[in-house]
Amino acid sequence: MENLCEDFPIVRMASVFKVHRGGYYKWTKHPLTQRELKDIELTRMIKRIFVKYKERYGSPRIAKELKEQGITCSKNRVCRLMRQERLMPKARRKFKVTTNSNHDLKASPELVKRDCNPSKPNQIWTSDLTYIRTRDGWLYLCVILDLFSRKIVGWSMDKNMQSSMFVRALDMAKENRLQDSSVIFHSDRGVQYASNAFRKKLTEYKIVQSMSRPGNCLDNAPSESFFHTLKVEEVYGQSYETRQEAQSCIFEHIEVFYNR
Repeated sequence: MENLCEDFPIVRMASVFKVHRGGYYKWTKHPLTQRELKDIELTRMIKRIFVKYKERYGSPRIAKELKEQGITCSKNRVCRLMRQERLMPKARRKFKVTTNSNHDLKASPELVKRDCNPSKPNQIWTSDLTYIRTRDGWLYLCVILDLFSRKIVGWSMDKNMQSSMFVRALDMAKENRLQDSSVIFHSDRGVQYASNAFRKKLTEYKIVQSMSRPGNCLDNAPSESFFHTLKVEEVYGQSYETRQEAQSCIFEHIEVFYNR
């Protein structure tokens, strides 16, 4: 604006550039420092990242993304700039338990012992179930997570919580990852995991089953943590018209965003 002020009126340029005239006149009296100019450019980059990841990222992840782009800045600086621009990542909600362990089927022993850091892939898989609200009704999601990489190696969605959905997720995990290595499959004591159909499939694939202790949610924390992230970054704030729409969005989140 300063360079063009002899050719165009300040009022018109302020309208075109979407700035306040008062701000321009204030700047002419007190030009911005190099750090303030850097903050302006950094804020633009933060906004691009924030929009790119659908308002999922807070200051720690945006600072990491900037670092990967070769831009060094502290998490606190990113947090300050985001707060100034009112860029708030999607809000959290309480996690609701979906496990139905009120059954007479035999439970498998707990073999993981909270060992959440295996030394290689396909040593320990964890699995859990959650649900997503749509205008068509509930959509249920079962995932299988490899504890080594935290990658979702198998998943399945359905409108019912039948054992067949859990078997499909296991089939996908077997097809995607499992060769001849032995793996421990850990889950809660839900009736679907204890069903004859699911245990038959585990035996077929030579997978050892492990189950959480009664009433101890910490035994399966990694899977529950993934669902918490999924709900915060994808589901909350959405209003899915159909189950098909929800399935498409969740597929995109798991395979395109999260796993990669």
